[in-house]
Parts: sequence; structure tokens; C-alpha cells
Amino acid sequence: MDASSSSSSSSPAPVPDTPPRDAFPRNPGTVEDLHKQCLSLFPMFFEGAKVLVNKGLNNNFQVSHTMTLSSQQPSGYRFGATYVGSTMLSPTEAYPLLLADMDPSGNLNANIIHALSHRIRVKCLAQIQQSKWQSAQITTDYKGDLYTASLTLGNPDLINGTGVMVLHYLRAITRNLSLGSELAYQASPQLPGGHVAVLALAAKYATDDFTLAGTLGNAGSFHASFYQKCSDNLQVGVEMETNFKMQESTASLGYEFDLAKGGFLVRGSVDSNLTVKSVVEKKLLPLPFTLALCSMINHRKNQFQFGCGLIIG
Repeated sequence: MDASSSSSSSSPAPVPDTPPRDAFPRNPGTVEDLHKQCLSLFPMFFEGAKVLVNKGLNNNFQVSHTMTLSSQQPSGYRFGATYVGSTMLSPTEAYPLLLADMDPSGNLNANIIHALSHRIRVKCLAQIQQSKWQSAQITTDYKGDLYTASLTLGNPDLINGTGVMVLHYLRAITRNLSLGSELAYQASPQLPGGHVAVLALAAKYATDDFTLAGTLGNAGSFHASFYQKCSDNLQVGVEMETNFKMQESTASLGYEFDLAKGGFLVRGSVDSNLTVKSVVEKKLLPLPFTLALCSMINHRKNQFQFGCGLIIG
């Protein structure tokens, strides 16, 4: 046997190509956040004047003071507090997370978010208005490798048998496609028959640059959204909500332009009802101030509103 045949026989067998890690499906998130990426682009409009002061007391605790003057929404002072725990599950996730704000009348909004493990998240929301317990909601999310299952209980009353229960399930079918469903059940003596259930189907197709999501319910409702990242500075989103029974449909277009180097941020939107909203935020460096200007005009009703805010801290 010659040397050439010996070397060829001892050469290792070729290794088949393995797909990159990003090619495999991953956790698709929750049904609740299906349209979150698109909706985050729309401006948070306010009317009148607002001053917000943020003060960090330490690495975990922060308080805020908000003064609002408006003819369209409740005016006055609100105190807020935020606590961020030291348990880090990722660079952007720290638990437990406690958020609350209250006005001098005792009206309170409180949120508690905690991770019982790497897969289980619990969210509790409570609202007190006019010295009465207004609403309570508990949500538990279980995140598997390829799916997320959620259970939400709203205003549960086991004695009277009333409340709302919502089940969510979203599973990754491929690297980009996710399918799921939503089941909402409500029990109340005011409802015909004492209870009602609504089933909805959900789907999401997402890449690194865009996300297309939609939900279709058996009650005749349809909700769709589209998100597109155009560049490092510009993002756009389109949302449409349709009620086939009421024969009503509304479409909205939103955008966000973020010029980080100049401390300049613009969010705007326009909908099919000819309502245009815009919010401009400018950081007043080197001071820790941010100036916010917002406006809203409804061409059909010939209405115009303006807001001015100052964020300190």
C-alpha cells in the first residue's frame, strides 16, 4: 500500500454543517406583549403643564414628584416610588420590582413584579380610588424554551363567584413564526346567563427588523400591528382595530425618531379619525433637565390641545 492511499484512508470523515444557534426557535414572549413593540412608538400625549422630579435615593430606591395642571384630566400632585431589587436574571431584568404612585386624597396605583424562578414571573396590580378597593389583578407567566403560558385573574371574588379569568398561550413554530390563543372568561350577575367566554387566536411573525402580529376573536374583533425598524434613528408602526359586529375600524400610524447624540426624541401618530398627535423631548444638557412639548389636533372636530412638561432628574 502506498503513502497516498494510507493518508486518504486515515483522513477524518467530513462533519455535517450545523445550523447557527440563531436559526433555532426561541421563547416568543407573551400574548399580552404581542403588539407592545408597535404601541411603544405612539406618543404619550398630555394636555396642560406638567413637572416631574425624579430623585434616586440609592441604587435600589427612587422617588418621584409630579405636579399636573390640566383642564382635560385630573390635576394636582402625585408622589411615586420605585424599588428595584438586586436579583439580576439578565442585564435588563432585576427583581423584585415595586412601583406605586399616590395623590393627597389617597388614590393609589401599585404594581409588584417578581420572578419566582428563571421561568416563572408573577405580576400583581392594585388600584384604590375614593378610599375603596377599585380593582386587583394577578398574572402568572411560565416561560418555557419554546412557549409562554399565562394565567390572569381580575377582581376575583370566590364568595360571590364573580371575576375575570384570562388564559394565554403562545408557542414558537419556527425561528420567526409564533402561534397562540387567548381564552377570556367573565362571571357577573349583570351578564346574560351570568357568564361569557371569548376565544381569540394570535399569531406573530418577527425578524430582527420588523414584527407583524395579529389577534382574531370569535366576538368579531380583529387587532393587527406592524413594526418596522428603518434605521438606528427611525422606527415606524401601524396598528388597526376592527369590530365586525359594530362595523367599526380604526387605523393608526406612529413613528419614533431618536437622535441620541443630540438628546432629541420625537414621537408622532395619525389615525383614520384625522387625529394627529406629536411629542418632542429635548435634553437640556449639561443640566439634568428634559423639556417635553406635545400637541394634538382633531381635524374633524376642529379641536387643538397643547402640553408642556419639564422632567428633572
